[in-house]
Amino acid sequence: MKTPNQIPVLSKERLSTECVHITMSNNEDRDRLFKMLSEIDLEYPVDVQIKKAKKDRTLQQNRMMWQWWRDAEEQGDMKSWEYRAYCKLHFGVRILQRDSLEYREKYQRIIRPMAYEQKLELMVEPFDFPVTSAMTVKQHSEFLDKTAQHLRELGIHLTAME
Repeated sequence: MKTPNQIPVLSKERLSTECVHITMSNNEDRDRLFKMLSEIDLEYPVDVQIKKAKKDRTLQQNRMMWQWWRDAEEQGDMKSWEYRAYCKLHFGVRILQRDSLEYREKYQRIIRPMAYEQKLELMVEPFDFPVTSAMTVKQHSEFLDKTAQHLRELGIHLTAME
């Protein structure tokens, strides 16, 4: 579970079963992480990696994407979550596989063997397979362009965002 500032709750149990990825945006996030680390009893050795984070998609991109899903549901023949699942699977997954060897390898090994309907189900809640949430601003712009093109080809008029 993440706090509003994206720092997940850490525990000894969690660290023993998974890799915890944290993106810090400011000194408050750093201080919160240090406090959490000081409060748990770590089992050593522990591997720590620090690297410059990529910029996440913008809030405007996020708002526009969700508005488009609503536009599609109002004008099309599917629910918004169905359009979202389709676009994540057909456009987003391809972008991430192209740009990330690790993502491509895991997707090919774990998700690709599944039936198409199962893949669509994984793209939305309750599973919500990470696609757009894993994108940079540039990747998300490309995803939005492909999504807009697809929805417009279906005859859906999209709300323009300022």
